[in-house]
Amino acid sequence: MWDCYRMELLDKTINSYLDVWLGPRDPRVKGWLLLENYTPTFIFSVLYLLIVWLGPKYMRNKQPFSCRGILVVYNLGLTLLSLYMFYELVTGVWEGGYNFFCQDTHSGGEADMKIIRVLWWYYFSKLIEFMDTFFFIVRKNNHQITVLHVYHHATMLNIWWFVMNWVPCGHSYFGATLNSFIHVLMYSYYGLSAVPAMRPYLWWKKYITQGQLTQFVLTIFQTSCGVVWPCAFPQGWLYFQISYMISLIILFTNFYIQTYNKKASSRRKEYQNGSTATVNGYTNSFSSLENNVKQRKQRKD
Repeated sequence: MWDCYRMELLDKTINSYLDVWLGPRDPRVKGWLLLENYTPTFIFSVLYLLIVWLGPKYMRNKQPFSCRGILVVYNLGLTLLSLYMFYELVTGVWEGGYNFFCQDTHSGGEADMKIIRVLWWYYFSKLIEFMDTFFFIVRKNNHQITVLHVYHHATMLNIWWFVMNWVPCGHSYFGATLNSFIHVLMYSYYGLSAVPAMRPYLWWKKYITQGQLTQFVLTIFQTSCGVVWPCAFPQGWLYFQISYMISLIILFTNFYIQTYNKKASSRRKEYQNGSTATVNGYTNSFSSLENNVKQRKQRKD
């Protein structure tokens, strides 16, 4: 009883500070699951980071788990969820007559509520996607748990909690729509990659990363339109999104160079030296160059 009281007091304190700092929340999401208080989202994020830190230590002297069947189901589920979100966002934007250059949060009529409902699923999907990292840990693919991977996963859930409480529709739709489309391609790739017989036929991993970078650039462009041709959408959120997209461009560009450009250069040198070494298995779009040597060994699932 006392613990519940203290938790409620903590929630009220945090909410009061947030309301003073960011202004009144959007009443249309009042009482929605996980949105009423920031504490659950924060706790999930802290637990995620603790597992990222402690998980590899726990698995150090243990055999890796295959998880092949679970991975197929998990990735198929996220593929379908991403496809659903992409479809609903596109149709909602069309029905609401959204303006590409700047769209406020209260002029789309019923379409705004459609966008809000879908974007809540988008927010919730960021919690589900924590499982990406957990699968890396139990399969002992620790080289895939990069700074980029952890930064992206840990921040997105928190960012979208704030988005859903203050700007849950309007100009917020664009980045989520592009990201949902990219995730259709990405998680379908992961699902197929979990089946060893399919791996030799998967050739588009590099293009998924290019699509992610294109997504960030387009989001910056569209967000900047709201700055140049402003509407009633809060400007502060636009500047924050531009800053966050720039951070992702920097990290993803570094990943792309390390993974593809340097790998191609390394392969050319091996060919010139008469090496017959090949790279077997797969890594997802958050892998790093530092473990390419490990990947040269035959992978056992």
